[in-house]
Amino acid sequence: MPNRSLHARATMGALIALLFSTAVAAQDLAVVGARVYPAPDAAPIDDATVVIREGRLTAVGARGSVVVPSGIRVVDGRGTSVTAGFWNSHIHLIKPPFLTPDAQPAAALDEALRERFTRWGFTTLFDIASLPGDARGLRARIEGGEVVGPQLLTVDMPFFPEHGTPIYVRELWEQTKAPSAEVATAEQARSRVRAQIQAGADGVKLFTGAILGGPGKVLPMPQDIAKAAVDEAHAHRRPVFAHPTDRAGLDVAVDSGVDVLAHAAPDAGDWSPDFVARLKAGNVAFVPTLTLFDSELRREAVPEPVLAKFLGAAQQQLGAMAQGGGRVLFGTDAGYIDIYDTRLEYRLMAASGLDWRQILASLTTAPAQHFGQAAVRGRVAEGLAGDLVLLGSDPQVTPEAYADVRMTVRGGRVIYEEAVKADAVPDGD
Repeated sequence: MPNRSLHARATMGALIALLFSTAVAAQDLAVVGARVYPAPDAAPIDDATVVIREGRLTAVGARGSVVVPSGIRVVDGRGTSVTAGFWNSHIHLIKPPFLTPDAQPAAALDEALRERFTRWGFTTLFDIASLPGDARGLRARIEGGEVVGPQLLTVDMPFFPEHGTPIYVRELWEQTKAPSAEVATAEQARSRVRAQIQAGADGVKLFTGAILGGPGKVLPMPQDIAKAAVDEAHAHRRPVFAHPTDRAGLDVAVDSGVDVLAHAAPDAGDWSPDFVARLKAGNVAFVPTLTLFDSELRREAVPEPVLAKFLGAAQQQLGAMAQGGGRVLFGTDAGYIDIYDTRLEYRLMAASGLDWRQILASLTTAPAQHFGQAAVRGRVAEGLAGDLVLLGSDPQVTPEAYADVRMTVRGGRVIYEEAVKADAVPDGD
């Protein structure tokens, strides 16, 4: 089998296009006096200066070692923390104004992206199932400079097993008259994977365990169909996400060679060290989406002991993955759920045993590596894309600091900014 790391890697030409797509609107700027976190495994730099010019990071270091060019915007970073731009590796663009984005006013899209995503530090989003063409249409408006937003990756339409459209999306599919997302044969799966990638999809999403409604009613995707879809996606160097739900769905996903488990699977029970080792051996990353389970169970008003048991199972899986050295990606399922505030997810991740470095990795280096962009994103280092998050507090003190976003910068362009004090920075010691 070819090296799996190549499967999740877009072409270099596509990466360069994504890196420089906002260059025309980029602003030369410097953040001065902040504590900079260059990467999860690197020592913080106190009282540091970061310079962005023409969309790239051109200098990172202690204030006294970096010359700030004249004539550029200077942001007062005193009392703040700076990290690389955040990734949300599990969102959905299935609610207004993101439906039929070509027909929406740019201002409405700007506001929705700002309040739902960039306000929380996200410079890259991976939409992992939406209606055909919607995410690609929104991306075109962002990359064309008409709409202000993050880098947007998408799997486009998901793949359901035959007779397996999940109960919670049937109404959306019927109301929008979207084509069926079900696949009945391996050849049908291969053909649709090819078509969606040719149309601009950056990956594939399989429901290897589709929830049909009612206790225990989960339909697994046939193994041969899942394997055909994965092999076709990998032939085009695209990653495959799986929605597993239960043990059967997990087995189909892992045995088929998927790249990302898009959710925890509390119904599958605890993950053993052997299972985590199996995921690591297959280079399978994990997006826990703990807020989803908390919010859905509370919406259904389940008894507190039931909620604690179910959520605890998801947290055990995340803790086992982190402790075993598996790759964790941050993701919230925002867009399916109406919770965009990320503070609860950070609290639940920390309660699962992740420290500030592991959470930062899930937001930065881990997704950049897994999706083939480590050469241009994920760290605060000279030569990389000017994607930064300016935090109002220190993540070493509390994990909720990752939600205390003062400014989000993508490719040198400020795509979110809280009202802050004047930018003048004194030259004092």
